Amino acid sequence: MNNTEAQKTTASPKSYVIVGGVAGGMSCATRLRRLDPNARITVIERSNYVSYANCGLPYYVGGVIQDEADLLLQTPASLKARFDIDVLVGHEATNIDRDAHKIEVQGIEKGIGTSLDYDYLVLSPGAKAIALPIPGIESAFQLRTVEDVQAITKRLGGKTKSALIIGGGFIGLEVAENLSNRGLQVTIIEASSQLLPPLDPEMAALLTDKIQGHGVRIATSTTIEKIENNVATLSDGSTIASDLFIAAAGVRPDIAIAQSCGLEIGTRGGIVVDDDLRTNDPAIFAVGDAVEKREFFDSGANLVPLANVANRQGRRAADAIMGRLGADPYTQGTAIVTIFGLNIALTGVNEKRLSHSDIEIESIHSHPNSHATYFPGAEEMHIKVIASRSDGRILGAQIIGGAGVDKRIDVIATAIKTKMKVWELADLELAYAPQFGSAKDPINMIGYIAENRLEGNFRATQWHEIEEAIETGVELIDVRDEAEFAQGTIPGAKNIPLNSLRERYREIATPNPIVFCRVGQRGHSAQALLVRYGINAKNLDGGIITWQATKGI
Repeated sequence: MNNTEAQKTTASPKSYVIVGGVAGGMSCATRLRRLDPNARITVIERSNYVSYANCGLPYYVGGVIQDEADLLLQTPASLKARFDIDVLVGHEATNIDRDAHKIEVQGIEKGIGTSLDYDYLVLSPGAKAIALPIPGIESAFQLRTVEDVQAITKRLGGKTKSALIIGGGFIGLEVAENLSNRGLQVTIIEASSQLLPPLDPEMAALLTDKIQGHGVRIATSTTIEKIENNVATLSDGSTIASDLFIAAAGVRPDIAIAQSCGLEIGTRGGIVVDDDLRTNDPAIFAVGDAVEKREFFDSGANLVPLANVANRQGRRAADAIMGRLGADPYTQGTAIVTIFGLNIALTGVNEKRLSHSDIEIESIHSHPNSHATYFPGAEEMHIKVIASRSDGRILGAQIIGGAGVDKRIDVIATAIKTKMKVWELADLELAYAPQFGSAKDPINMIGYIAENRLEGNFRATQWHEIEEAIETGVELIDVRDEAEFAQGTIPGAKNIPLNSLRERYREIATPNPIVFCRVGQRGHSAQALLVRYGINAKNLDGGIITWQATKGI
């Protein structure tokens, strides 16, 4: 036996302790086991369940998932049997001695404490619900753990007829849908001016219409002053009685244990880590919702509480501990949710945030069908892609619709990751058959529009610029057919159908009109024709559909 083999035989196994046993923590634990068969691995989990599907919790509330066991991906016993990982559920980390490499753990119910040695410690404590300063908020349920969903479903019954959801984000909307499907009268209270704040307002308006169409009441730009005797008093002085209150106003990184031992906390309130997910202590890593991520477009810090990001970080942290290459990449925040059959997907940054940056952007709205219209079942989608005018970088996208939304958002997310230019979307060779797409896929069409726009010949007007245009006397030309025009148009618009434009273009009295149609395609053709005649027309991006969606904003 040589010296190296002797060292391998006699060396003590490494000890890894992981705080948090859901997405990031369990991903790290199982990856460490695959890379280090001899290690001692211990996972500390505050709740009584480990490795559960927290993204499925709202659907258990709604009865879509009927068996609670389906939410439990693993148990302490199965993790011990398969991976030889020790899992302490119902335990909380109470203190970290960084010098001694020790972590103190205490049972939540029985209060029995123990101390664990570690060579490396991984923190994955997740996030906790924002503490709302509302008198009586303690009567509201949360939806973060299996215990939370058990409490809510226990409360649901014959006497529970109504629910008030505090917060119109991802979780709030999913809970609202599921409770509405159970027959409850649901009200959503959202403090900001729109539902799902990561969306831009014109896109969120499409979602609001859908939800209200299913009987859910929505109050935006509204807060709750107090909850008393099952009655919420709102900021406008009105009151709403409800049998059930659920607080879903967002989350904040759970950084208590990190702060207590002096780990660095960033400007966004999360644990600061480097590209290898290492904190300012070389023996302590951190992953998941508790960690600040780096934005792909400017390297700025951000909080992205998504399960796929946490899982990826858990794996990357395990690799780094074992000395393997592969730094944690930038985060784009790619996400998707379905509300009443409407798919809402996004990736990258939105226009609201970019309006506060120095980046000059081009926003492209499109309303294509999910597949060829001659094949039955085509559904209209609403796509927004944002790109940099200076270099064509794709900065973000939002898509709302039925079938095909997930495919298109994943293509754009991949394009962002690979640093494609927006016009390069035109040349992507995507799978085509009439039941899946079009010969010119909606993604290709975004590339074509970008080519036209960024070459500088065909500039667009955005929906939020129309009001000012009307006030300043800009001429609006509706190039749809007469029958479409008769059904409603932008106030003050003149109807010159595209097919008549060659003969009637002299009726346009101003040199800089705005042309528009339903979705923008005929408007582009009209713009190209008028430019040829020396008229510097602009096309309304996204057509009247985008403008109409925003009338209620």
